[in-house]
Amino acid sequence: MIIGIVGKPNVGKSAFFRSLTLADVESGDFPFTTIDANSAIGYVKTEDPAVFFNNHSTPRDGFVQGDWRFVPIEIIDVAGLVPGASEGKGLGNKFLDDLRQADALIHVIDLSGSTNGHGEKVEINSYNPANDIRFLEEELNQWFFNVISKHWKNIEKKMRLKDEKIEVAIGSVISGLNINERQIRIAVDSLGLTKDNVGDNLFELCKKLREVSKQMIIAANKCDILMDDNLWEIKLNALKKEFPHYKIIPVTANYEFNLKKANDAKFVNYIYGEDNFEIIDETKLNDAQKNGLNLIAKDIKTIGGTGVQQALNCAVFELLEMKPIYPGGLKKIEGKKENVIVDCFLMHKEATALDFAYRLHTDFGKHFIKATDVKSKMMVGKDYVLKFGDVIEITSGK
Repeated sequence: MIIGIVGKPNVGKSAFFRSLTLADVESGDFPFTTIDANSAIGYVKTEDPAVFFNNHSTPRDGFVQGDWRFVPIEIIDVAGLVPGASEGKGLGNKFLDDLRQADALIHVIDLSGSTNGHGEKVEINSYNPANDIRFLEEELNQWFFNVISKHWKNIEKKMRLKDEKIEVAIGSVISGLNINERQIRIAVDSLGLTKDNVGDNLFELCKKLREVSKQMIIAANKCDILMDDNLWEIKLNALKKEFPHYKIIPVTANYEFNLKKANDAKFVNYIYGEDNFEIIDETKLNDAQKNGLNLIAKDIKTIGGTGVQQALNCAVFELLEMKPIYPGGLKKIEGKKENVIVDCFLMHKEATALDFAYRLHTDFGKHFIKATDVKSKMMVGKDYVLKFGDVIEITSGK
């Protein structure tokens, strides 16, 4: 699973990526700071399952803060996008090529309106960030259309001469867009298309394929610039009204980065994604640091957090509808060397106990006998649909 961070230059996209991953990437107030895609690990936040057993996990990958577990996710920050990218303008070809691998997108915009359509700095509130949401939709729709229309004759031949289903014919030639046959079928069915009319509605199909396969949330960054008179909330609500089909999250990426650095330096206790933190020892801080932290504390309490962690969690748990599932034993939750619930598997909301058995090992799935919900100590069958945060023991005949 890969989450892509997208947006035009100079909106704080790289700052968002850096605050999410603490990766050492370049950022600056000029277009095309990011040229090559950056890749790093971010972490979704979920309740530590071991707390149910009056314990704490010792993850093989990821980490625990308080009663929260953080599970690793691959994040890519792609080159900044400008209008005309689908025609190769700016770094459009590079952007779109990097974007193919993403399963969901976080679109970072400058809510303060201080960056114009070309990624250039302008006066605060002189640019409408709603333009950026519309242009990204248009560019991605056109990109999908360009790719699919280029192969349309071949797709039609497969449907007519080989009598292939629409999703099979399309899927066989656009695998590079990271779209599967199930997603194509969802798009086709939602538009009521058949082999006879799909060619006449190709752009609408491409638009729907983009919506299904590259789901997106909006990270409305730079809220900290708009704290006076709660202007951030006014502008955020205006965007929500105009784009009700998107989840739009208020974000202050720089605050998140500063808090994580202060946490690492033992200046504060900060659990990622919370709307508060604790200063450990004020005597170790100079006046500028104290004033900065007090300002951050006030602002994130008002906004409800920095929004960075919330955006990633939304992408994974809401857009992609994933759920964390943990392998564990009924007699004890510790593994070797007294490690506690060391592994976590992110699985789709429809995943069953049998799916989980196969995810652990092919032989577990082939020779499945039963599964046990370790929390309730109840035996469940192979068709049991796993619940968010389940700890499951698989019993296999091999």
